[in-house]
Amino acid sequence: MSKPIYEIVDELPTNNMTVKVLKTLDFLVPGQWDNLVGFENTIRTVTGETDEEMIQQIGDRAVHLFNDKSQGYQRALWLYQTVDSSDSALGAAALANKVGEQIPLLGFLNRVTPNPDKAQAIDLCLKLVTELVAFCQINGIPGDSIGDFVASLGDYSGESLMRMAALVCLDGLIPLGPDFIMKVESSLNNLSPSELENNGTFKNIKEAIPGGQTSGQLNFIGDSFNSVKGWMSDFVAEKDVSRQGLFDRLSNFIEYSEDKLDYVAAFLDMTTNYYEHTGTQTLARRLIERAVAEI
Repeated sequence: MSKPIYEIVDELPTNNMTVKVLKTLDFLVPGQWDNLVGFENTIRTVTGETDEEMIQQIGDRAVHLFNDKSQGYQRALWLYQTVDSSDSALGAAALANKVGEQIPLLGFLNRVTPNPDKAQAIDLCLKLVTELVAFCQINGIPGDSIGDFVASLGDYSGESLMRMAALVCLDGLIPLGPDFIMKVESSLNNLSPSELENNGTFKNIKEAIPGGQTSGQLNFIGDSFNSVKGWMSDFVAEKDVSRQGLFDRLSNFIEYSEDKLDYVAAFLDMTTNYYEHTGTQTLARRLIERAVAEI
């Protein structure tokens, strides 16, 4: 890791495209996500602690835990960063100074191409597997514990729940439409190991995915999706969330014409890193909770 964990948490953006988009999705999980930024601020918020000496102790312990290679924290952060990084660097740079105004999508069209459904389906599944493996790393359980992960989804809250809500909306509904679960299933069923190997994101995180060879990893990805698809469809039904409803809310700060809806997903992919952002927040929270318990 190039930067210490406290610096990474200190440098989380307070207002950029990712934060704007997540705030727009807040209606799905009201009051769950507060854009918690700053390491000391996170310690105070998570623990309610006001004693400076105690805050320092908790911070030192959390940093120590993160730096301990035998724990899974560094690996989890690497996963969150890596699954997001393949598409967002270009967009983030282009948008760095545009947060206060409406962003016309049209200027981006020469750089944005919509993902074909299959690529989009792989992207969603790899983010899901990242969530599962990172969850196992953070909680110190075997990395292929699909059952533990699915059981814990019912208790997801805060930035973890926001991340899953964003996954459903930004990587499911917006690019693939209301029947995104069927489309992902169909893509997975028709996906060969060699096709998976050609996927850039898969190449980046392959070493962290359980299953051994690519064919076994493809099976693990399929099993992971199958075990979570019920949660996803329940979420969409309970929240009564629609593709059009999401577009309507996003149009408050992204300008696009109706015939360019396909491009919105690609644009969001390029300009947001919600997995890394909320993943860092989840990791910081878990580190601090554990540090407190150990002091």
